[in-house]
Amino acid sequence: MANTFFKSFSEADRTTSRTLLHEAIPITGSIVSGTYNANSNIKSFSHAMYKSVYDYPFLSSSANHIFDVSFGYNVSSSFRNTTNTQDTKKVNMYTQMAQVLMGFDTDAAVKNFDGDGNSSTAGDKLNECFFMNFSRLLVKDEIKKGSFSLTLGTGSTYTSPFAQTHIITDSSATSSFNINSPAGEFGILKRHDGEKVGLLYYQAGIAVLTSSVLGAAAATQLNIATEKRQAILTGSNIDKMSDAFIHRVLNISFNNTTELNSTIYFCRANHNEFNYSSNPTYLTESKIVVKADDLMMPPRSYVTTVGLYSADNELLAVAKLSEPLRKDPSSEITLRVRLDY
Repeated sequence: MANTFFKSFSEADRTTSRTLLHEAIPITGSIVSGTYNANSNIKSFSHAMYKSVYDYPFLSSSANHIFDVSFGYNVSSSFRNTTNTQDTKKVNMYTQMAQVLMGFDTDAAVKNFDGDGNSSTAGDKLNECFFMNFSRLLVKDEIKKGSFSLTLGTGSTYTSPFAQTHIITDSSATSSFNINSPAGEFGILKRHDGEKVGLLYYQAGIAVLTSSVLGAAAATQLNIATEKRQAILTGSNIDKMSDAFIHRVLNISFNNTTELNSTIYFCRANHNEFNYSSNPTYLTESKIVVKADDLMMPPRSYVTTVGLYSADNELLAVAKLSEPLRKDPSSEITLRVRLDY
């Protein structure tokens, strides 16, 4: 019998597979709108460039970061003026997000966010936007297309934001999405009445929403005398704009995606292979113990472990069996070993 303890794989002994795992992510409005635990789960920063939302008071060690909210407008916005509050920061925020998510045109200029995803068309640009940057902890590899839903309050007062609501989804993305972004695939966000109000970048985990989803409804909270949209966008800093937005989030839900790539190895032990053990205790005075000096008793071994080695004979992975498998010249075994990454 062949005394084989190592065996090389052929191309027929391995294959690959790809599996997408999805997990439902519900984010309740009490956490986002600030009504949970006296607003202690929403963190502000001295730079007033964005707000961070946590699922628990952010000073707690058990708190998990959910997403960030920010606001910005582009240099060509009709609301833009150098005398605006945080004018430079708002332009920088928009430019940074557009550079990452939209890229550059042939003139090396940063593209503006486009309502239908087609940058070649004019007149449908999203010039003033809120940005929701979701944590990788929630998004994992990407947001599942067609699963995103955001319920936003559009009530006329800050104290009753949910007197009227709009549901914003990417439902059309299941059959139609865009791939012309350096950040990956993205879909169009629409209200339930069909109006396009933003973009959702699946791999980046970022939602971009036009500021018109709030309109002038947030004026009370921002302590602005007029309810005109221009006064809100120009007279408030990004921190207050983010406050106005998250206060009106009733619910968010989506499915995340984890891409599981696998290499499957078929470890085949033919009838004349692996019938002896490499364990020194298998021999006693050069005699195989299991044979008990009986030449009529065939050799046998018990398989407990499979090791995968590199071409340089370096151990790369180990697979353990749930119970030992008997191997002798009258039997053959095929073990399926899967490496996930």
